[in-house]
Amino acid sequence: MPDKKRKILVTSALPYANGPLHLGHLVEYIQTDIWVRFQNMRGHECYYVCADDTHGTPVMLRAQQEGMTPEKLIARMGEEHQRDFADFGIGFDNYYSTHSDENRELVTEIYKRLSRAGHITKRTIKQAYDPVKNMFLPDRFIKGTCPRCNTPDQYGDSCENCGATYSPTELKNPVSALSGVPPVEKDSEHYFFKLGDFESWLREWLHPDITQARHVQPEVANKLTEWFDAGLKDWDISRDAPYFGFEIPDAPGKYFYVWLDAPVGYMASFKNLCARKGLKFDDFWGKDSQAELYHFIGKDILYFHTLFWPAMLHGAGYRTPTSVFAHGFLTINGTKMSKSRGTFITARSYLNHLHPQYLRYYFAAKLNGRVEDIDLNFGDFTARINSNLIGKYVNIASRAAGFITERFAGKLGKEAVNRELLLETQNAAEAIAACYENRDYAEAVRLIMALADKANAFVDDRKPWLMAKDPAQNEHLQQVCTTSLNLFRLLTIYLQPILPRMAQDVATFFNIPPLAWADAKTLLTDHTINPYQHLATRVDPKSIPALLDEAHKDMKTMADKTSETLTETSDLARHPLLPEISYDDFAKVDLRIARIVKASHVEGADKLLELTVDLDGLTRTVFAGIKEAYKPEDLEGRLTVIVANLAPRKMKFGMSEGMVLAAGPGKKDLWILSPDGGAKPGMRVK
Repeated sequence: MPDKKRKILVTSALPYANGPLHLGHLVEYIQTDIWVRFQNMRGHECYYVCADDTHGTPVMLRAQQEGMTPEKLIARMGEEHQRDFADFGIGFDNYYSTHSDENRELVTEIYKRLSRAGHITKRTIKQAYDPVKNMFLPDRFIKGTCPRCNTPDQYGDSCENCGATYSPTELKNPVSALSGVPPVEKDSEHYFFKLGDFESWLREWLHPDITQARHVQPEVANKLTEWFDAGLKDWDISRDAPYFGFEIPDAPGKYFYVWLDAPVGYMASFKNLCARKGLKFDDFWGKDSQAELYHFIGKDILYFHTLFWPAMLHGAGYRTPTSVFAHGFLTINGTKMSKSRGTFITARSYLNHLHPQYLRYYFAAKLNGRVEDIDLNFGDFTARINSNLIGKYVNIASRAAGFITERFAGKLGKEAVNRELLLETQNAAEAIAACYENRDYAEAVRLIMALADKANAFVDDRKPWLMAKDPAQNEHLQQVCTTSLNLFRLLTIYLQPILPRMAQDVATFFNIPPLAWADAKTLLTDHTINPYQHLATRVDPKSIPALLDEAHKDMKTMADKTSETLTETSDLARHPLLPEISYDDFAKVDLRIARIVKASHVEGADKLLELTVDLDGLTRTVFAGIKEAYKPEDLEGRLTVIVANLAPRKMKFGMSEGMVLAAGPGKKDLWILSPDGGAKPGMRVK
């Protein structure tokens, strides 16, 4: 055990209260829980707090759809979240809600401190407004094309592809996610946090000198440098009614943006724990706190946690995080989690078919301290659980425990053999501890399984099943089995942060108190153990297809419910998404940039225009049904996108050699697609 006892506070990002937990969420909570359990095993004073993120328009709208108050909805979701967390063995010291008195008081206090210090300003802005729903639209209820990288179907505040942040007014081709119509601009007075006031301090905080610990991973620091170079903008921290959240003091009808009060929820949850446990809040959050504070988050919310959040804390006179640990996303069988493919898997769906400890082990075997995506490949999952966890680790106990129970009344021998192997396994404690400390769980698992291989080789070499046939070797049999079980106990100590419930069952089997890291220094001899009970079974090959089938049905149900809420004006309601195609299918379509060099009416045609398009020297004739939407003279010289490898089609008026891409319901409401500046005829669209 380390000489110095540390005081540590740990948080995970707050799950949003308008939906169930899924396996992508669990990458973070399992990773955090492993780290916290390790710290507690080392004897440190370590607390783990979290809460439901409960405010915002999505919660308000879902509550309306379900015919209940937001308070009832978040209470129900809070119960579901906590049940799922408990079943996965996530050991929070406190799980709370951002819709709490503690959070309201802290948010108000922080806002007032920032305001008094001159870090809050207000001004009138043009904001997206849904003319059908008669409400201002939150950023996440506006979708369009990213203004930086041109990726379509991005939210109004940030791009999931390039990580850029922006205002909804910067989106290209924006539409309301509620009604499907383009939003209009409307004036509204908003409150802003002047993030630029903290640029020099943030640069120093993110890039400390070599004598100080890094607050973020190196790759995160590099990403933040890009954001600094782009310029730190004032952050809009207010939203207009109707809105579910905390009202801004002295500003009727104005509410704190959910991203302002959500991270304060870390503080509120801990404050609630302090009241119950008799802890001192300022020992962990005060400006002079010597405790360690760590946030585990996904890479998609770096901007909020590494710029806005530390700046807010610093400006309001609180301590800032010791480190912010970011992780990557989860893919399923090599692809992004997909609702249509049935691989968007909820926590509860998984629990209905597979053991939660298995997912903890599998994630740990893939996680390291870097910001990397990990893949849940079910073939690999099954192999790792059956071969490593069951075939190597659990197998050690099952091969020796029966002999101790049947031959020696459950009594371990007074001595063990092969002290070299036992000593090697004991001496691995600090190397494995260093892996846990650095969040390199994959390396910890690799080291542990290498030791498990040596333990199994020892059993294979001594062959206790043959020794049991010779009464003369009875004493030696007891020593060999005692050695095997001590090796198993040591491996259990090392695996306990990952497999807490299995470790608890192992402690019951050994008839000992819960294991601590320091227990690796000792061996267990001349001690009576309990009869061995099976700790785990192999993955049933039928469970994976059953899980994926349930996931697919769950997503279909969710999609059906979503479609019920779409308005009659929504394009998705009128034209549902077509069946999914593969990438290979898409790759067969050759989309090209083309310049319209000539456009003319087609005699005798009510809807068609005849277009002559140029693809960098290659000309094509295309008949397009856009006559009611465009005058020929307005099209000439424009760039557009065409399907260049469409088989020629003989029409009444001539041969059409391609197709111009356009969007809209038809007649006057049609818009041909146009590329950004810089695109040239002949370029392939991909």
